[in-house]
This record gives sequence, structure tokens and C-alpha cells, in this order.
Amino acid sequence: MSGESSRQRWEREVAAAPTRPEPPTTVSSVPIDPLYSDHGPQAEYPGQYPYTRGVHATMYRSRLWTMRQFAGFGTPRQTNERFKFLLSRGQTGLSTAFDLPTLMGLDSDNPRSLGEVGKLGVAVDTLDDMAELFDGIDLGEVSVSMTINAPAAVVMAFYLALAQDRGIDWARLRGTIQNDPLKEFHAQNEFVFPPEPHVRLACDIVEFGAKHVPQWNTVSISGYHIREAGSTAVQELAFTLADGFHYVEHCLERGLLVDHFAGRLSFFFNAHNDVFEEIAKYRAARQLWAETLRHRYGATKENSWKLRFHAQTAGCSLQAQQPEVNLVRVAYQALAAVLGGCQSLHTNSMDETLALPSEHAATLALRTQQVLAHETGVTNTVDPLGGSFFVETLTAQMAQQARDYFARIDSLGGMLTALEAGFFRREIADAAFVYQREVDAKHKLIVGVNAFTQAEEAPIDTLVIDETVEREQVAKLRKLKERRDPEAVRRHLDAVRRVAQSPRENTLPTLIEAARARCTVGEIMDAFASVFGTYDGAARW
Repeated sequence: MSGESSRQRWEREVAAAPTRPEPPTTVSSVPIDPLYSDHGPQAEYPGQYPYTRGVHATMYRSRLWTMRQFAGFGTPRQTNERFKFLLSRGQTGLSTAFDLPTLMGLDSDNPRSLGEVGKLGVAVDTLDDMAELFDGIDLGEVSVSMTINAPAAVVMAFYLALAQDRGIDWARLRGTIQNDPLKEFHAQNEFVFPPEPHVRLACDIVEFGAKHVPQWNTVSISGYHIREAGSTAVQELAFTLADGFHYVEHCLERGLLVDHFAGRLSFFFNAHNDVFEEIAKYRAARQLWAETLRHRYGATKENSWKLRFHAQTAGCSLQAQQPEVNLVRVAYQALAAVLGGCQSLHTNSMDETLALPSEHAATLALRTQQVLAHETGVTNTVDPLGGSFFVETLTAQMAQQARDYFARIDSLGGMLTALEAGFFRREIADAAFVYQREVDAKHKLIVGVNAFTQAEEAPIDTLVIDETVEREQVAKLRKLKERRDPEAVRRHLDAVRRVAQSPRENTLPTLIEAARARCTVGEIMDAFASVFGTYDGAARW
């Protein structure tokens, strides 16, 4: 409302916001105010530009973050069982891990898939697999995240076809598809095509989602894997936002209006060991995104300015030595994510450096979030560290260092030119080398690794993926190929090749029809590759 001060607006939004059943108090029953703040004329309030203090006026006082544990292994049936197990334990959203063949756009019966089917995630080859994966789960009620990049458009088409086949209006679907190929070129290497066609397919999802799936987050711009590759916190912040800006620019170039899609771009950040550095990183990210979307790209809607993010605790911090200590690491990392204002959170299991999580370890990881939410008091007030000299200074420093990186990327000719020149890989590799040198010299201590070691350690039970998984998945796929209509498959794959040759035509409608004809992930990706070519990742270092 015009004429309102920042404080008056915040008070109005708080009064209108839902509240949790019990008024927040300390363990000793001392009442907690919604916000502790400098009330001067320049004071910044949560839920207001530039959102340093959070994207919502009341944050967790109204609604807790989504507890979304990453899960996927073996066949779709096995992962479906794990999904239902986690939901029964109080998880509030699903997050899907795909196996390496699926991530690379390969079918389970491809010779290159041998030995990897179902090992590090769930194998999904067809629409039938997608149906089995979410059997008995109401897609109109449960928020679903899918961590996939190179074949993201194909997997999204499978999901949309499944929802439609079940009579679920796309407008009811809530969730996120990662759909961030740029970070693959920086850090993770799970790319298939050259950068430009990958970005085109990513923006196809953005465009289609904005028109037809309004509650779906069409990209989860990922700094997580950049950090896992060895980057610093500032590099994670800067490179992730730079990727996001490139997607925005590409969508604008194809004629989309920024306010029609920007509100459904989300982010995925790492939650590492240094509590205060991580908190400052999240605060700086919100500020930088808001400033850039408003002033550089001309967004006028507040929803376009708000950076919303999922956090996952740092997989690279987990240690094989004394694995139970990982429970402690994860708890502090989760604390940082929550104090930094995340919208959803995954907490790693203590055994993930040894194997995929067991049910016991996954339950403990989920319980970590539940204790944090309900027993520690961190949800009782908004941005409890706002005004801390240390946190505010760190936030400002990280924001400026990120701006310096943006300037360097621009000076190199922009995102794709810098990528092809190996800039991002070189920066990350240098940072990883410096960190490892400090660990080796014991300037940084890692419990159980270079300090406080134990000669003997008791083993822990781990999940073992049975070798029959691959045989089962391959046999199922071959049976489907035998009973489907080969002429229909050929016709729909030809259509995929035709739409790939039309840069301004959105690929999703064609992919949805190909999914219904039981074209496989691998067949569709091969059809794309016949037009786009493949990419070996060679960069000039």
C-alpha cells in the first residue's frame, strides 16, 4: 500500500499470515516476538526487497520448510517403497535420485549402462517406469523434486504425461525439476549435447511450465554440485547466480516476459561446515538476485525478485572414518541452512560416503530436521542473526566478491564463452587444491581423518543393491519394446528430430506424445543427438 513504511507493511503482512498452533516460546516458556530488529527508517524487514532477511514476512513462524529427503535406488518399485517409507516417517516432500544411465540419457539395456543400473539412483527408462515410481502417490497433493539435467525435458514429459493420464490437472502439480545443464559443464560432467542446445531444452521447460504448470519450479539452479567439486562458498554463490542470469537472458531472447517466468526459477545450494559463512552466502544470494532481476532485467513483480532455495547438507564433508560423526556434521549444516532461510532441506545420511542410505540412516537424517524444527527454537523468530555485526559484514563481503566475479565473467565475453575457455573449472580446481593442501598440512582439522583418529572402528550396516536389479530392469524394458507399436515409435522419434531442428518451437508437446508412444529416454536422447551432436567436454584450460 502506498504511504506505508517498511515497518507498517511488515506488521500488516504478519497480522494477515497464518500462525502455527502454539505461540512460540523458549523451553522455559518465555514468549518470543516474531522479529527482533532495528526499527529505524532504514531498517530492513523480512519479506521485503532486497530480501536479505528472508523471502517471507513470517518465515517459519507460519510454515516450516519442506523436509525433502533425496531417495532413489534400484527399480522404480523399490524406490516407490522408500518414498512411502519416508512419507510414513514424517517427510513432507519427495526428492528423486536417478541412476547414472538415466542421468546420462541411456537406457538400462545400453551396453554403456552395464554395472550401473539402479546403483546410485532409480532406473527410469519409460513412462511405465514413471508410473511405477509414483504408484499410490497423489501427484496433486505431494510436492515432487527430480534431480536430473541432461534428459530433464524427457523426464519432465514423462511426469506430465503420467499426471494427465491420471486425470490430474497440471495446475495442481507442485515440485521442482533441477534442469540446470550449465553446472554440469562447470562441475559434474553429466552432459550429452553442447551447451547451447542444453540451455535451449532447459528454457523449453521454463516456457512450457510458465504457461501450463504454474506451481512448478522449472529450474533449480544448482550451486550444490559446484561446491561439491571443490569451490569456495563465494564461487558457489557467484557461479550459481551467473548461471541463473544466463537462463533469464536466454528466455528474454526468445521473447518471454521476465515476470512471466522468473518467479518459478528456484535455487539449490550446499550447506557446508562453516555455519556463519553459509548463512551469509544465502543472505547475499537473495540480495544479489533481487537487485539484478529488478534493475538489470526490469522485473516489476516482487515474486520475480524473491530467491527461493533448497539446501542439502554437504556430501563432500562426509567421511568414511567414524561415520557416526557425520550425524553431528549434518546437524550443524542443517542449522546453517535454516538460519539462512531455506525453503526446503535435505539432510544427508551418515552412511552416504559408504553406500546409498539404509532405512535406519535415512530415518536418523530426517529426525535431525524434525528435532531442529520442533525442539531447538530456531523457528520461533524471523532471521535471528539479522543485525549481527559478523553476519552482516560477511554478507556484504560475499555479495561484493560475487559482483567481482560477475564482472570477470562479463569481461571474458559472457557465460558460454567463459565456460568454453575453462574459466569455471580452473577456478574451482584451484580452490580445491588450496583446500586440500590446508587439510594435508593440518591447518584445517577433519575429525577422524587428520585429527582425533581411531585405530579400530566398528563397522555399520549399509544398503547393498542386489545384482538382480539390473537384470529385472533390462528384462522389463525389453518386454515393453516387444509389445509396443514400432511404427508409432518411429513416427514420434521422427517428430522429436523435426522439433529439434526448429529452435523456436517448444519441444515439450512432442516429448509428451513420444512418452505416450513408449519411446524410451535413450531413444529420445539419441534423436536429439542426431540433430544437436554430442559434446566431449574438452575445454581450454
